[in-house]
Amino acid sequence: MNKTVSPFDELFEFNKITLALKKVIERNSWDQEAIMPTGALEDRAEEQASLMIIAHKRQTSGEFSDLVDSIEPEKLSKIELRQLKLMKKDLTRALKVPTGLVGALAKETTLAHSVWVNARKNDNFQQFLPHFSKVLELRKEEADAIRQGSGLSRYDALLQDYEPDVKSDHIDKIFNSLRPALVDLRSRVLDQPPAQQITGFFPLDKQRQICSEIAHTFTYDFSRGRIDTAVHPFCSGSGNDVRITTRFDENDPLGSIYSTIHEVGHALYEQNIEKKYNFSNIGRGVSMGVHESQSRILENQLGRSEAFTSWLFHKFTHYFGDIGFENSTSFYKAVNAVRNGFIRTESDELQYNLHVLLRYRLERWLFDGDLIADDLESVWNEEFQKDFGLVIKHSSDGVLQDVHWSEGLFGYFPTYSLGNVYAGCLFEAMQGQLPELDQNLNSGNLTEATGWLANSVHKHGSLYSPVDLIQGACGFDITAKPLISYIEKKYSLMYGLT
Repeated sequence: MNKTVSPFDELFEFNKITLALKKVIERNSWDQEAIMPTGALEDRAEEQASLMIIAHKRQTSGEFSDLVDSIEPEKLSKIELRQLKLMKKDLTRALKVPTGLVGALAKETTLAHSVWVNARKNDNFQQFLPHFSKVLELRKEEADAIRQGSGLSRYDALLQDYEPDVKSDHIDKIFNSLRPALVDLRSRVLDQPPAQQITGFFPLDKQRQICSEIAHTFTYDFSRGRIDTAVHPFCSGSGNDVRITTRFDENDPLGSIYSTIHEVGHALYEQNIEKKYNFSNIGRGVSMGVHESQSRILENQLGRSEAFTSWLFHKFTHYFGDIGFENSTSFYKAVNAVRNGFIRTESDELQYNLHVLLRYRLERWLFDGDLIADDLESVWNEEFQKDFGLVIKHSSDGVLQDVHWSEGLFGYFPTYSLGNVYAGCLFEAMQGQLPELDQNLNSGNLTEATGWLANSVHKHGSLYSPVDLIQGACGFDITAKPLISYIEKKYSLMYGLT
């Protein structure tokens, strides 16, 4: 006798196919950035648009709506209720966005990304501007569609895609507490003598080897992942296929190493989600803020700690020979040196959030109507000079340095700093619960730290809201205080500030 399929099981199986399609779409995006031949761009744009349209039609179909409506919530488990809530949320959003707009966005962002790569290489924002303007207008159109009846602003409507249930007024409150402390500390640090720099020639084959070893050390599962190169490092995938990329510079080994650690943080979050959630709405990270907390805590609180850099110093000498440092302490200071610079991804912990706040400000102006696309580069340059005191001479050092806007990811940038705030809270909790943390980091043993994160955060996927997940892991309310305290203590000790 065949077992009767429950209405929820039928809904789950229908939704599973839609989610599988989205995984294919994501893998196509990885392929485009990592290994796709350049001549395939136009075909890829059509392919992505077609797949997005198919997925959107499934998600807005009468069959899916009927299946959702057939569910009796009182008969569901806690996990099933969360699944249903997330499916209803996706359905509501999808129904508001015309299928044609979904296809147009997929096609235009695929094309815009390729143009951005070349424009960045040529230091020519005007080359990218027409595509940027088109993507911006399409995203404004999408924001207007999905905010209908919600009372949300355009920007907050898009923010929900990356940080559910968080609005810009909450972000403003956190950022306003961060900025004064960071600006004051930066001023005092930059008045001190600069730390020694890492200089020399570092062969790419050796960098690839050390990056692979470090990824393994941080418990990245290569049987379900791989490392490739890209213009802008990223992590892609979920479940049993989670891939990362990094980038290499023969004169800057730290760039590839810490990009690798950062992306491994994202990858571990996806790899460690309970397997029973795979191909479900719970089977992905719950928000980009939480995702960034995982990449930033690995990259900074763990990867740039004095304990871990002591182990890393010995690995450096193993791979590259004498690199001109007297001991691991001077190497630690070089890894964490504060230097005013243009590039967000290469900035130190002290200044990183100031880069994010600049982008957040510009995005808000673009969507509030206070800034037009034609003026973006000049306003970026003006605001950057105010914040960092540097004059931008090359577009690749300014408005073209990040990939996000070419892909239409407006609303994404603030999650970087939210992730730093979450990471500050998580690290404070981790230190309280793992008394041998520094001893393990000093020996290159990351299993205890990543295991704590897997059990406290990763395994749950999207079972809980971002705030509930982080607060549950930490045992206290989320504020910027742990992050500020951590940064002030670290850099005050490094630079001998009183």
